[in-house]
Amino acid sequence: MEQGDSPRSVNRKLTSLKSFYRFLLKEGVVDYNPMRRIISPKTSKRLPEFIETEKIMALIEQMADIKGFSGLRNRIIVEMFYNTGIRLSELLTLKETDIDFHSDTIKVLGKRNKERLIPFTKKFGSLLKVYIAEKEKSFGLVPELFLTDKGGKMYPKRIYLIVKNHLAGVTTLDKKSPHVLRHTFATHLLNNGAELNAVKELLGHANLAATQVYTHNTIEKLKRIYKQAHPRA
Repeated sequence: MEQGDSPRSVNRKLTSLKSFYRFLLKEGVVDYNPMRRIISPKTSKRLPEFIETEKIMALIEQMADIKGFSGLRNRIIVEMFYNTGIRLSELLTLKETDIDFHSDTIKVLGKRNKERLIPFTKKFGSLLKVYIAEKEKSFGLVPELFLTDKGGKMYPKRIYLIVKNHLAGVTTLDKKSPHVLRHTFATHLLNNGAELNAVKELLGHANLAATQVYTHNTIEKLKRIYKQAHPRA
């Protein structure tokens, strides 16, 4: 630690040493484990990175005039991550039949094969209809919602690059991934007063602990507002 290694790096090395000494004890090479007395340093929690509302709105506005199958598909992918908080693995399995335009919901098959319904706005629904019509014009009736430029099955790396290229113009975050848009979706909901349990259901989390990490961002915002607005802050 004194040499400048982070607590995370130290803990990684300690884990290796602890495993090594357990092995030595088991093999009878040593009769004492010196690692038992070593206390691991505390590590700070990494807060989820997210994009500010103004930047996301600017990105959506930039994409407003995009036309053609590939451009529309890319726009829908970016907006779907932000509008629904869907996971990359979930987006890849979406079919046209998963979208219900009557109730404005998307049926998602999440982890542990658990289904959930995620609502979307009328505006996004209208955009989806335009995209689906363009897809059918290009490739006919194909059940998968997202296809490659040649009509093949979409794959994770392609989705990742689409998101990364679009986010590059609006954010300087190191990570420009679908998961950052999922974090942004959750953070923006909580910042605007959404209940934690509701966000948990929308994200498809098994328990509240996984969702609570987003409240740290909300608390930081509350602190800033407090400092700016309170007479004695």
